[in-house]
Amino acid sequence: MKKKILECSNLKKNFGKKTVLDNVSFSIEEGDILGFIGPNGAGKTTTIKLILGLQKITSGSVLINGYDINKDFVKAINRVGAIVENPDMYMYLSGRENLKMIARLYKNIGNDKIEEVIKISGLGKRINDKVSKYSLGMRQRLGIAASLLASPNLLILDEPTNGLDPEGIKELRDLLNRLVKEQKIGILISSHNLLELETICNKVCIIQNGKIIESSTIKDLKERLSQSYYVFEVNKIKDLYKIIDDKLEVFDEHFFRIKIEHDKVPDLILKLTSNNYKVYQVYQSQISLEDAFLQKTGGNKID
Repeated sequence: MKKKILECSNLKKNFGKKTVLDNVSFSIEEGDILGFIGPNGAGKTTTIKLILGLQKITSGSVLINGYDINKDFVKAINRVGAIVENPDMYMYLSGRENLKMIARLYKNIGNDKIEEVIKISGLGKRINDKVSKYSLGMRQRLGIAASLLASPNLLILDEPTNGLDPEGIKELRDLLNRLVKEQKIGILISSHNLLELETICNKVCIIQNGKIIESSTIKDLKERLSQSYYVFEVNKIKDLYKIIDDKLEVFDEHFFRIKIEHDKVPDLILKLTSNNYKVYQVYQSQISLEDAFLQKTGGNKID
């Protein structure tokens, strides 16, 4: 049985009379990479601040490795690493020198641990270069290396792909996947980049207006919502809108996608053929995480 690392239960946060978070509950187990997503102002940053003990919880609880963040803060936060956007580093120092300075903030972190996180980050060849010469992707890897110095088993990353080019995103993705396998940690990622989250995460938690509206594996969510989408291949697209009332998504001159109930598919095929359309194939469409997000939030995009 996997170990439960983070457990948020019925979190509520009020600012005066305004309720920002309302009974937010989700958990992260060992080996999970959870994408925490929602529109701007949905409550993502506030939730992260409550988890890290940076804001006071109005009601509810946060347990990290079984310790309550309010009652046993030191023990709860002891095995947590966090990076908010681009990690702050001393640009005029080398990567190694930055790690040595950060290591001094903790007890009993020696050179062996520093060398270990350098190896994990994949910065071995560039670790002695000044950080000012690093790409954004390399700085992110250095930030993750720094967050691993205290041997955390919960890593919280807020917008880790901001400003990264495709190569940097791939490097980050490979590093995170390696961490959950080799270090057996859990990771929470808050990001606007749904395309990348889909390739990195195995679980998703969607928050809207301070409430959790979805918490499941990405696979289950996509399969559940894909059931109502079907792709049709026909001989032509012209004038389809005149005979089909529902909203179509046209891909090219032969393919279109439509949201329709399973038992209505035969009726649509009959309608098409009776209007001189040839139907070559019909298959259930696999929607993306972004499609799933838009469905769950009613079209409320992440800006």
